[in-house]
Amino acid sequence: MENDKISAKAKMLIAVAALGYFVDVYDLILFSVVRNPSLMSLGLKGDELLNQGLNLMNVQMGGMLLGGILWGIYGDKKGRKSVLFGSILLYSAANALNGLVTDLNTYALLRFIAGIGLAGELGAGITLVNETLPPSKRGIGTLIIAGVGAAGAVFAPIIAGLSSDPEWWRSCYFIGGGMGLALLLLRLGTFESSMYTEMDTTVKRGNFFQLFSNGATFKKYLYCILMGLPIWYIIGILVFSAPEISKLIGIDGKISGGDAIMFCYLGLALGDFASGALSQWLKSRGKAVLTYLFIAVGICVYYLFGMSNITTTHAYVMITLLGFFGGYWAVFLTFSSEQFGTNVRMTVTTTVPNFVRGALIPISLLFKFLIPSVGLIHAAAYVGVLCFTLAIYSVIQLKETFGKSLDYTE
Repeated sequence: MENDKISAKAKMLIAVAALGYFVDVYDLILFSVVRNPSLMSLGLKGDELLNQGLNLMNVQMGGMLLGGILWGIYGDKKGRKSVLFGSILLYSAANALNGLVTDLNTYALLRFIAGIGLAGELGAGITLVNETLPPSKRGIGTLIIAGVGAAGAVFAPIIAGLSSDPEWWRSCYFIGGGMGLALLLLRLGTFESSMYTEMDTTVKRGNFFQLFSNGATFKKYLYCILMGLPIWYIIGILVFSAPEISKLIGIDGKISGGDAIMFCYLGLALGDFASGALSQWLKSRGKAVLTYLFIAVGICVYYLFGMSNITTTHAYVMITLLGFFGGYWAVFLTFSSEQFGTNVRMTVTTTVPNFVRGALIPISLLFKFLIPSVGLIHAAAYVGVLCFTLAIYSVIQLKETFGKSLDYTE
């Protein structure tokens, strides 16, 4: 079948979207990696490092939540390609300027602007690729984008570790900004989705509130968001707290936060490729996500309750496995994108991942609230039960979309 082949133009589009997401994730993770050296360079010390670091992280998250909505609406109203250009230009400029900051307020403002820019990249890439590839090959495009993108998180700590100079963090930001601006040149070869350009001009486009207009549509949208909760529970609770968890369960040696994040993202990158391939093999999005969720539950239980007196190597292997089975990001995004019509598809594909990231705020607040009464390990377990239950229920509620035509409007 000739029309089932991926054209050269579509391959170029996948490459550009994948590289864009690589730089996006590099910039997203870089702040976590250089948080302490950058704040120490600005004169902060002691408890201020964590407190102000968390504040900056929340400011960046706030930017991503706002950006997710703005870019999604813009992409449905004006086209997908313009978002690919606009988002990368905004976050690359903000990150390059981050290397020049001398005070906390400017740092916060630039993290907020970078957050807005970072929010548009993935949704635009996935929507464009989904609307351009033949239905049976859509999963291949998204698994490449998500897998290459997650590798950006492994690249960030490697670059950050290249020099012991206390001001090296500034160069790390310049490198991220430079990579993004270089990518803009590649983007000149991309094209708009024909499904979008041929859409009936009378159809209302990019109406965010349309997603809340009736019960069925809102439920579908909510299920798409809840399906992704375990991914950020794993990254933001289990892996972020790995140094503290490892002390409590008596791991022989010290687990470093930076290494834990790096091994987790290595797992996520490999998991994204594998979950995308599993979804293609099963010819089902839902079955692939459920397979990953059920295995992840088992690994989370072992991680919290079965790992006493093990070596640091064993612990890092478990963290990599946590990342691997939390690596259904590619399938989750494709599944969400395929649920909705062309006139709101970009709004959904851009807001859903950012609302999932933003959900880390209530998840971490619940976690912190539970720690004094039940202890760190049980607090993590209770929050995990909630996240996985909601996700599994949501996947079961969603209709299968593998091979479905996307040429329709809401």
